[in-house]
Amino acid sequence: MRYTIQNDQLKVSVLEKGAELCSIQSIENETEYIWQANPDIWGSHAPNLFPIIGCLKENAFIHEGKEYAMPKHGFIRNNTDVKLFEKSEDRLTFILSSNENTRKVYPFEFEFKIHFILESNQLNVVHEITNTGNNEMLFNLGGHPAFNCQLKDGEEYSDYYLEFEQNETLNTWNLAEGGLIGSEGKQILNNSNAIDLHPEIFAKDALILKNLKSSAVSLKCKKSNFELKVRFDDFPYLGLWAKPHAPYVCIEPWIGIADSANTNRDFSSKELLQQLEPEKKFTAEYSIEINE
Repeated sequence: MRYTIQNDQLKVSVLEKGAELCSIQSIENETEYIWQANPDIWGSHAPNLFPIIGCLKENAFIHEGKEYAMPKHGFIRNNTDVKLFEKSEDRLTFILSSNENTRKVYPFEFEFKIHFILESNQLNVVHEITNTGNNEMLFNLGGHPAFNCQLKDGEEYSDYYLEFEQNETLNTWNLAEGGLIGSEGKQILNNSNAIDLHPEIFAKDALILKNLKSSAVSLKCKKSNFELKVRFDDFPYLGLWAKPHAPYVCIEPWIGIADSANTNRDFSSKELLQQLEPEKKFTAEYSIEINE
């Protein structure tokens, strides 16, 4: 099941399964900005990452002496227990509450809501996590939206680039065996703000960025005035990724990261792990703004 909201500028659709954003279209010219999940390349649009990001060492974590197996990126992705909670003209809200299935892999009681709010030429994606248990809750959170990079005839992937709102000096982080975080990698920005896309840019997997000064990055095209800006004030890390030679790019706001290769696998030691007291609520938002 998919649900749709729209205004005079954009039409937005979200799959109920996993509360996955699956379409942002221009009302004026029907341009589709979200990757359409070609299963021969990468069969997702924009998975939601909770309560982990990336991979766990040995595909499991340890909490209070017990081991819990969990798939890459957690259990919201493709989850059929996620349900529509509320729909209005410009808003969709989906919910997943802790249940028998989640308790097998994650020993916390929670309510996960995600709101998709359409305002003019911008979509706000608001995460709302409530600790409904009696113990402190631990989690990471992230987004994984994929954006088309050949929007018009005559364009090539290499015509697109990513522009940060400030000049940055950044290294990426290497991924070790099993998708784990290894050593600090090569410098990708040196007091500059633009990363040119090309078919081999993600040949060694994602670019993983920490210590950003910017809170926004724009996908732009050298052949047009197109700009798709992702603002991620609440997310301190950013992942950039695509399958090599695929015509899209994922701009991934993260609160957290995959396990490091040398982790002791204790859940409480995970990087950027959020700690939420009983009955407390946590919110984090990123936005997608489109200008042509």
